[in-house]
Amino acid sequence: MSTLREVATHIRAKNAGPFWLTVDVFLPDRLAFDRVVASGLTDPVVVGRTYEVDPASVRVFPIPDLNVVKVSFPRPTTQGSRDDRDMHGGQQFVPLLDLPV
Repeated sequence: MSTLREVATHIRAKNAGPFWLTVDVFLPDRLAFDRVVASGLTDPVVVGRTYEVDPASVRVFPIPDLNVVKVSFPRPTTQGSRDDRDMHGGQQFVPLLDLPV
């Protein structure tokens, strides 16, 4: 079994406003897209556990025409707050890299 880091061509994270983060997973083809859609990346429980957020708040957006999966969830702290350690949300994809696909 492969990991997300081995299957994806590019993975990025970014702010989706001051209260949300979005992870974009770009895949090389439809086969890889289908594998990722069938994995834990699209399971709100898995994402919720990974980021310690309520699974009901996780939003998953598979975009088959682009071979992209977007996953959005609430930030652990408000962007720019004293406890924010990643102001732009750019490093938040890392916990998903070893997700089995």
